[in-house]
Amino acid sequence: MEKNRLSRREALRAFGVITGGLALNSACARRVRPYVIDPPVGVGRNVRHFTPVNVSPERVIRTVVGLRPYRPSGFVVRAEPFGDKLLVHNYGHGGGGVTLSWGTAYLAAELVRESAKTGAAAVIGCGVVGLATSRILQRRGFDVTIYAKDLPPETTSNIAGASWFPSSVVQDARRTPAFTAQFDRAAHYAHRQYQLLIGEEYGVHWREQYALSDADDGGDGSEPWDRAILRDLFPAPRNLQPSENPFPSKHAYVDNMMFIEPSIYLNALLRDFYIAGGRVRRVTFAEPRQLASLAEPVIINCTGLGARELFGDRELEPVKGQLAVLLPQPEVNYAMVADGLYMFPRRDGIILGGTFEHGVETMEVNREAEKRIIAGHQRIFSGMK
Repeated sequence: MEKNRLSRREALRAFGVITGGLALNSACARRVRPYVIDPPVGVGRNVRHFTPVNVSPERVIRTVVGLRPYRPSGFVVRAEPFGDKLLVHNYGHGGGGVTLSWGTAYLAAELVRESAKTGAAAVIGCGVVGLATSRILQRRGFDVTIYAKDLPPETTSNIAGASWFPSSVVQDARRTPAFTAQFDRAAHYAHRQYQLLIGEEYGVHWREQYALSDADDGGDGSEPWDRAILRDLFPAPRNLQPSENPFPSKHAYVDNMMFIEPSIYLNALLRDFYIAGGRVRRVTFAEPRQLASLAEPVIINCTGLGARELFGDRELEPVKGQLAVLLPQPEVNYAMVADGLYMFPRRDGIILGGTFEHGVETMEVNREAEKRIIAGHQRIFSGMK
């Protein structure tokens, strides 16, 4: 009997919690808070909390520089015979290397499939494109060896801000229908693959990004070609109402986007590659004929900017990017872009960017650019409501 009474009492207590905190006596009613569902942003009141980024030169923990491999006519995914081997090119992604890596890796693997070659493959390059290509080939049964001069964390991919958006991948005047179709296919495949990697293990997360503008309304309603093609990959976008906008701007537009943390992501991919039986050889190739000595019948060129010298692609040009990284602020849980500046929060720091210097190949930090980036972000975040 005592056991039955205790069970009944526990059941009633549980029922009281489920029904919003109602209790069996007044003492319980005072202790248990009712469960309240906040209305969504823009309904009733603004429930979204924005912590301003604490921007100051004293909080900069590092400034990093990388060179994007940009081709005005867009990235290359192409196969060609190489003696008795198959050579597939996969490089030249501009500002979209991390974003498009799984997509162009898939396109490259499809070219290998069409050749009917099997067995072993050599991937040249161990950045994000080389690693994604290697993993897809492994999934298709290939024995893969990566040959590279640099490994993570020494690659250009480790420098990326890595929001999921393929920015600056082609010059609009040089874009062809064939490239647009290739871009569309690669971007949609890549987006789906990143969704499968969401979580702490790979450092891939959904986050809101707020685009700020002071421009008056009344444009022609057009949007960039890439944005139009990829509209379905940015769910639930909307304009903030003035009462919701905490930023010192007339307008704020919010997107839901994926963000990738390169230091976590690249290490996880390299780990997966090793677990699947992959091998890495540190080597530098100076000319194509050196590749002919490789035993693998399939070679994938994922050398990025290195393809300019290795394969004579003179269209490739470096585009210098520079990031200032602030001390981490875990409470900052949104991203922001405005006037050529951008802020992405990561576990390894707050990423501040805003440079795209065509044809600049120096790896030296541009101190004037650093000052401009910090001052621009200070203006924005010091003016938040």
